[in-house]
Amino acid sequence: MSESTYPSVKDLTLEEKASLTSGGDAWHLQGVEAKGIPGYMITDGPHGLRKSLASSTGETDLDNSVPATCFPPAAGLSSSWNPELIHKVGEAMAEECIQEKVAVILGPGVNIKRNPLGGRCFEYWSEDPYLAGHEAVGIVAGVQSKGVGTSLKHFAANNQETDRLRVDARISQRALREIYLPAFEHIVKTAQPWTIMCSYNRINGVHSAQNHWLLTDVLRDEWGFEGIVMSDWGADHDRVASLNAGLNLEMPPSYTDDQIVYAARDGRIAPAQLDRMAQGMINLINKARAAMSIDGYRFDVDAHDEVAH
Repeated sequence: MSESTYPSVKDLTLEEKASLTSGGDAWHLQGVEAKGIPGYMITDGPHGLRKSLASSTGETDLDNSVPATCFPPAAGLSSSWNPELIHKVGEAMAEECIQEKVAVILGPGVNIKRNPLGGRCFEYWSEDPYLAGHEAVGIVAGVQSKGVGTSLKHFAANNQETDRLRVDARISQRALREIYLPAFEHIVKTAQPWTIMCSYNRINGVHSAQNHWLLTDVLRDEWGFEGIVMSDWGADHDRVASLNAGLNLEMPPSYTDDQIVYAARDGRIAPAQLDRMAQGMINLINKARAAMSIDGYRFDVDAHDEVAH
């Protein structure tokens, strides 16, 4: 094994490859201990680290989070029209992730604001796709400049909270291309986020996690995306269909890796496709390795407070 990289998929068994395509638990990637691949932590959030500690039951406790800087949400940052400041916010977020051993922070979100009463408008940037893309890219670039990953979300057309777990967003190609996709496209082409999180909703009848047109034809083949695609939490409805569509990572785990193994054995998943999805996960873990290997790091609380204010 190289000192600088983890094994490639050629060094893994079928079962180990399948395991990489699902999380280790609700907030960790799946490692392969036998091959020296760690399962790094990933966690929210869009305007500051939200690392929850384990409760007495072993589950993460949302009421028991480590102290972290609360930066202005996207609704505030977007009003600054200050790309340099936004980049600094991203750098500061990454420094807090390094201290807490978090490899990927789950943001930013660049869905379009369709209604001012939308329940998550505070964490989205604008009703203008140009502004959303050109400002949110600073978070992605800033975080990743420190060796920590981002997760651009929610891809795509997740523009309302009402019934968002199952709504079917029926949108013309023109509207998708002019309104709902440009912010994602700009950030992918400009900053290459390490991960993209697909949304819960359907788009024209197909769940985002199973949408080959969205995850492969557009995202990878057209835009040149090089990272991995993960599901929003519980958005993967069919492990086999999603992996074939281009989903690298199911979150949280459904403990159904056997479905991937059986599908690979009976030909429903091509060996090359499983290799691509699993290799993407290894690549992600490799990218985070340097930052996650820093021990004893402490961020400058006062400096981050100054950035936030």
